[in-house]
Amino acid sequence: MIFVWGVTDKGAVRVQNQDSYYLKPLRPDLALAIVCDGMGGARAGNVASALAIEAASAYFETLSDEEFLKAPEEHLSRAAKLANKAVYRKSGQDTDCRGMGTTMVAALLSDGKGYVLNIGDSRAYHIGGEGIVKVSRDHSVVEDMLYRGELTPEEARLHPQKNLITRCLGVEPEVEPDLYEVELKEGDFLLLCTDGLSNTLTDQELLYEALYGGSGESCCKRMLDVALSKGATDNVTAVLFQIV
Repeated sequence: MIFVWGVTDKGAVRVQNQDSYYLKPLRPDLALAIVCDGMGGARAGNVASALAIEAASAYFETLSDEEFLKAPEEHLSRAAKLANKAVYRKSGQDTDCRGMGTTMVAALLSDGKGYVLNIGDSRAYHIGGEGIVKVSRDHSVVEDMLYRGELTPEEARLHPQKNLITRCLGVEPEVEPDLYEVELKEGDFLLLCTDGLSNTLTDQELLYEALYGGSGESCCKRMLDVALSKGATDNVTAVLFQIV
């Protein structure tokens, strides 16, 4: 069976929460989730993330479980591109929303597999007894420097430009998501989160909370509580899948 939970909070510093998320447990062995982190000013970030969730989830609602499972990556990609068009259109029509954008990380879990989509620097992590692995790759200046060997992981974590992203939804008329597939077994977790969580908790802290933080629901809440206790400077969103 697959369980999924989500939490979001404005964080310890921000006045507004510009993150949005969507959960859809489809049946005991099938679940879907999306996490978005909006950007573009006090109002526009909220609009971008909410609009992306609305457009993507509306597309998913048109699909039967069987249709989704025939081509999960194709449908995830199609939903993200529809979300991009919706945000881009709104940005062009409303001067208050000009230049807004949002990240998106989404996952469909079924039959021991996770299909993950990513645009931006929100992340997906695979967590199990063997440890924690970042499934997605950030679309950011610092991630590119890390990939080229110009920074160590610790230097990347503390780099002053770590929030400069190179790809997001809504800024260009077209966008291409990255897609990943991960094998999951009983007892494993898949975590989707915004950078408000991943910039505040280390990978080892995320691993510890998933494995020892109690039930999946309480574990999700504890991740948020720890981030807040550490003074999370950004909005914090976490969605946690568990295979049981």
